[in-house]
Amino acid sequence: MNSPSLRSVAVAFAMLLLGPANGVAQTPAAPQTAPPAGSAPPVSPQARLDPTKVVPATNPDPLELLQEAGDEIKLSDEKRTTRWSHAQATATIRLTPQVSSRAVGRLRLLTEDGLPEVYPVLAARQDSDGRAWLQIRVPMRPNGRIGWVLDEMLSSFYIVRTALVIDRSKLRATLLKNGRQIWSARVGIGAPATPTPRGQFWIRERLKGLGSGGTYGPWAFGTSAYSNLSDWPGGGVVGIHGTNQPGLIPGRPSHGCVRVRNDKIRALARLMPVGTPVSIIN
Repeated sequence: MNSPSLRSVAVAFAMLLLGPANGVAQTPAAPQTAPPAGSAPPVSPQARLDPTKVVPATNPDPLELLQEAGDEIKLSDEKRTTRWSHAQATATIRLTPQVSSRAVGRLRLLTEDGLPEVYPVLAARQDSDGRAWLQIRVPMRPNGRIGWVLDEMLSSFYIVRTALVIDRSKLRATLLKNGRQIWSARVGIGAPATPTPRGQFWIRERLKGLGSGGTYGPWAFGTSAYSNLSDWPGGGVVGIHGTNQPGLIPGRPSHGCVRVRNDKIRALARLMPVGTPVSIIN
């Protein structure tokens, strides 16, 4: 990775330049954990070369563990430790960690709402030329796309320790931190014709005061999930938001979004940062 200090300055400067889109503010009230400072604890060769064990969050630069061609490390378990980055350039995303591999998409700087795009980083691997590649989740149709980019194409890592689980059969959402429940609420989800998609996603945006008339409540979270309504405004992004119709919760009243009572969405906004993994199950 590039120097963390230089990347942090670059990302902060980019955020100032980008600003909010259409008068919508992305308020980072829930803390986003910056890359930790300090020296990394000793790591045994066995742990270094075990791609099934996530690198501890206390390690300030996990890519230093890549020593030889073929070395691979796990950077996120999407339960207790999740690393994510912003894009530094609109680079090609590859199917495998090779320059010659087939393209599966391109990095983008902004979300559909004009806010900095968020990419969960799952793993890292070193190629035969000594370059580090990062495996990322990609927000695009079809849902669930994964690919690889060179590490210099992404910013320094941010770390979150939260995870949101949305159970469609129980009509309930639960937020965990370090594996412990810290929030839970009954929810409304997509109707049978426009279901909330099942799969592994993440929080890309925190939006306050979205829309007018209280339709989306005091807070809305943009996720990486896309509904089956591709012609819906904004491209059919599935959101998690408040509501002016609390009587429809719990239930299946939406076009795919997850509706939460306003008091519960305010509490969630104090606890759930950008980058939080979202598992939609059952």
